[in-house]
Parts: sequence; C-alpha cells; structure tokens
Amino acid sequence: MTESINPRWFDWAREIQALSQTGYHYAENEYQKERYRRLSEIAAEMMSEYSGSDLDQILNLYLTQSGYATPRVDVRGAVFMEDRILMVRERQDGGWTLPGGWADVGDVPSQAVEREVLEEAGFQVKAQRVIGVYDANRTGPLELFHAFKVVFLCELLGGDARPSIETTDVAFFDAHELPEVLSGERTKPKHLEDAFAVLRDPNLPTVFD
Repeated sequence: MTESINPRWFDWAREIQALSQTGYHYAENEYQKERYRRLSEIAAEMMSEYSGSDLDQILNLYLTQSGYATPRVDVRGAVFMEDRILMVRERQDGGWTLPGGWADVGDVPSQAVEREVLEEAGFQVKAQRVIGVYDANRTGPLELFHAFKVVFLCELLGGDARPSIETTDVAFFDAHELPEVLSGERTKPKHLEDAFAVLRDPNLPTVFD
C-alpha cells in the first residue's frame, strides 16, 4: 500500500468528510442527519484551522456533496510525436501538464481522455492502452477530495496545436527537455517517466497505485 504524502490531519479530515457524506445519504431520520452534518462541520474546521482556508467556503463545498462518497476520476493523455510528448500550459497556474481533466458522469474513460486532448490541445487522438492508474489529487478546491488519475497512451491522428480557455500554450517535449514547472498534482514526474517507459517498451504492464 502506498503511504500517503498528505499530512495526517488532512487524511483524517478527508475521511471524516467522506464518512459524513455517506452516512447522511443513508440516514433514516433527522437526528442522524444532524449528527452527520456535525461531522462535516468538524472536518471543515480541521481543514480551515490547519490550511488557513476560509471555513465557510470549505463547509459549503462539503455540504453540496451528496450520495455515497467515492474518489473523483482524472484522465490524462500521453500523446507522442517523434518521441516527444504533448503537454499543455495551464492558464490557472502557468505550469505544464499532460492534457486531460475530470471525467464527466456518463463518460466512457477512453472517450473522455480523447475529448480532453482535443479541447485542451487541438489534436485528435485515439486511446490505445492504460499506462497507469494512480492515487492522486488535483490542485484547487477539489484537492479536498480523494481522486484517482488514469493516464492513457494515445495515438495522434491529426489536428493542430491550439490552446483553449484552460490552456495558454501547447508543445511537444523530448524526455531530456521536459518543463521544470509542472502544474500542481495534474502531472507529476512519475507520470511522465511511466509514459516514456511505455513508449520505449510497449510490453510493459500497466502501473497501478
């Protein structure tokens, strides 16, 4: 099992919130709902106290979640052209990342990543295989919630480099000339290393955890 890189209080608060959300969903009476809501408040207070974030914003975000609490799913596309990997610069923080984003409800995973690459970078691609499934989080408000990241190896079919409302630049990078500034948790060196490893040896197994 991979050890969490988050501070212990962060993991505790996130787990309390998830238990609260799921418990509220299955609560049978107002008494139970009140107790689970209080757990959400405690989790929000922990997050606010230790992170310095606004308590009301965190609590409002927690209370808008409903149903059984499960991880979000982030999809990323590893697209190569002549041994160079496609990356986009995020407008939000100026860092570089593999194109991708949150999967939408109803998405087929492979189609989700193909759509994200087209929207963020301007290229038509076809998902070929899964490089890895990673325990991950994204920057921004949704970092409060647990997330899985699925990185796909994609075949480049066509298109032209085209930034989007979320990206300011699109470029291909050699393995030895990767950007120094990556975009938060969207793409880590490990994701890029695994992508280039599969490019060199397509028979490598899928990475997970």
